[in-house]
Amino acid sequence: MGTTLNDTPSANRTHIAVFGKMNSGKSSLINALANQEIAIVSEVGGTTTDPVKKPMEIHGIGPCVLIDTAGFDDTGELGNRRVASAKKAALQADIAIMLIVNDDFTKEQLWVDLLSKKNTPVIFVINQIDQLKEPETLAKKVKDRFKKEPLLLSAKEKQGIETLRQALVEEAPGKEQERFLTGDLLTEEDLVLLVMPQDIQAPKGRLILPQVQTLRELLDKKCLVMCTVTGKLDQALASLQKPPKLIITDSQAYQTVYEKKPQQSMLTSFSTLFAAYKGDIHYFVQGAKCIASLTEHDKVLIAECCTHAPLDEDIGREKLPRLLRKKIGQGLTIDLVSGMDFPQDLSAYQLVIQCGACMFNRKYVISRVDAAKQQHVPMTNYGVAIAFLNGILDQVSLP
Repeated sequence: MGTTLNDTPSANRTHIAVFGKMNSGKSSLINALANQEIAIVSEVGGTTTDPVKKPMEIHGIGPCVLIDTAGFDDTGELGNRRVASAKKAALQADIAIMLIVNDDFTKEQLWVDLLSKKNTPVIFVINQIDQLKEPETLAKKVKDRFKKEPLLLSAKEKQGIETLRQALVEEAPGKEQERFLTGDLLTEEDLVLLVMPQDIQAPKGRLILPQVQTLRELLDKKCLVMCTVTGKLDQALASLQKPPKLIITDSQAYQTVYEKKPQQSMLTSFSTLFAAYKGDIHYFVQGAKCIASLTEHDKVLIAECCTHAPLDEDIGREKLPRLLRKKIGQGLTIDLVSGMDFPQDLSAYQLVIQCGACMFNRKYVISRVDAAKQQHVPMTNYGVAIAFLNGILDQVSLP
């Protein structure tokens, strides 16, 4: 069943990740919270390999994603890969649940330190209290070590699950953190024109996620919306009684739309909106300006969220590299990563260009931005970079 306009995309949901040693009851806890069997429960250590995600609703939080991770005490080559996947889940977590099964907190401390660096709230849970002889003694040790009172529960017997739900509600991002794609660019009854090329990259019979999310937000804001493809832009503008307040286009059509737009109409792109919604728009703008100082001897990293098969005229694999090499020189080295693959060491690169990140939540995108900042590597976004390469960045409206 396809995504509908009123479905909440996974990337916009609160991400709740569960961490702990092997056989600490993570999968059982996930199942108890979701009230259904979504994670495999086994007494064999290492049953959970790649993180398992379950979209659901929690009253008081709303749409969320539960993430079941591999035990962080897993060993061996395969175990190390599982732990690495769990660390990527930690970068996505808006809230972390840390399961405690014994008083050796060495591993837990490392993960708490990692989560603390990302300002991720941690809820400590002593699970399997139906099997522990002195859970209160362990709880006191947890409080002494981490300065937080742990929750006592049994996922298997579904004891204490409601208490955990309440704790999650208390730690959930508040309404003050609610963000809008279009920010303060638009108000009710503003006229908006969406220019949406339906080329080979557009899925047959559907709109791509950034277009769907933007359209839904505009409808929620009670804006007046008109949609067109690039080739019908002239007719669309001619049919309007007044110029649109804002034109939102696909980044690859920036130059074409800029040349034809009414002078009084603001202009931006879906990718640029997502740059502000998911990342650090000011850092991205400064990063784009660094393109002017690149040489053929430099290296650029293009980071794409999607892991689709390469397509002709793909924006990340074809169009953007072509624009960069046209401006900088054919000798420019460009590496591309996709999905969750993102190098920890960015020192070899003079610039990182991130896609709109519609498939990632803001927490994870900001972790990439932070990594770039810490290593003093400029970073920008597809739409912002393309606007700069077309010489119109200063004409683009930012939310």
